[in-house]
Amino acid sequence: MLFISISIFSCKKENIDPNKNNGKINNISVIIDDLLWNGEIGDSIRNKFASPVIGLPQEEPLFTINQFPAKLMEGFMTDSRNIMVIKKDAKENFKILKNQYATPQNVFQISGKTAADILCLIQKNASEIINTIHQTEIEEFQRINRKSLLSPKFFKDNFNIKIEIPSSYQLMLQKDNFVWFKKEIISGNTSILIYQVPLSCIKNKMNKVTDIIQMRDSIGQLYIHGKEQETDMITEEAYAPYFSNIVLNHKRAYETKGTWELKNDFMSGPFINYAIVDKENNRILVLEGFCYSPSKEKRDLMLELEAIIKSVEIDKKPLQKEKSKIMAFFDNRD
Repeated sequence: MLFISISIFSCKKENIDPNKNNGKINNISVIIDDLLWNGEIGDSIRNKFASPVIGLPQEEPLFTINQFPAKLMEGFMTDSRNIMVIKKDAKENFKILKNQYATPQNVFQISGKTAADILCLIQKNASEIINTIHQTEIEEFQRINRKSLLSPKFFKDNFNIKIEIPSSYQLMLQKDNFVWFKKEIISGNTSILIYQVPLSCIKNKMNKVTDIIQMRDSIGQLYIHGKEQETDMITEEAYAPYFSNIVLNHKRAYETKGTWELKNDFMSGPFINYAIVDKENNRILVLEGFCYSPSKEKRDLMLELEAIIKSVEIDKKPLQKEKSKIMAFFDNRD
């Protein structure tokens, strides 16, 4: 009777959520025969999905790829969040199946008569596959973060926004219209900055990157320093930042990825900066994540910061506040 009771309890414990997928972040299980994997098709997959991540100081692959022969496919269908099934077949086919064996999950099915057909399908659909996986991983981080969050009232009162920052982050510095949160990790730390500046801070139509770099460096001069004097955080000049125009929370925004460093010091690391044009509140709302993790991989750390930032929602009702030191600083600079 004791043995039966223990067995029943164990079964119940294991089946609490049988369809929940807890696979590793930024991993792809590629189900493909060894013959195809060791040829042009395998090379194409590695070139497309394990290419270097932009904005990191050291090369890290876009995704970690694990290859398995087709005969082992069944065992990995519930353990992997992103699965690519590639095979030769009489019919050309590309299909994305959502949540077929677990939740969340993407299964990308690619088949063709010849290796050339399969290569063409991979080339044609690589961007869609990458975007789908990236969005799924962002949502997975956000799901994990929601288990314990900092008080939403703080962000509503100070910035008129909602944002899901995990309670593992601690407030390091608060000034008018500026906050800095930091989380300590084994290999270093990750940080989130939230601040607002006048709309006129980004006005260079031909080269917005220049304005964003000047804005970042001005914030570093004001608030972010090392232990020694004259060690402000600046944008590293040796690496040109990556810039793109995006839409964030239904507003025009500028995404900048690059490397920061402490002036006259040896500390450095990657950053991701989002400058949101918020005309209703007459401001540029800036959300930035950066990390310090020397000699450790930073890909997943930066994705977590991106997931936090992309949870932002700006309240439609404008927040009335007196002009702060930071807003006055940028107005006077202009």
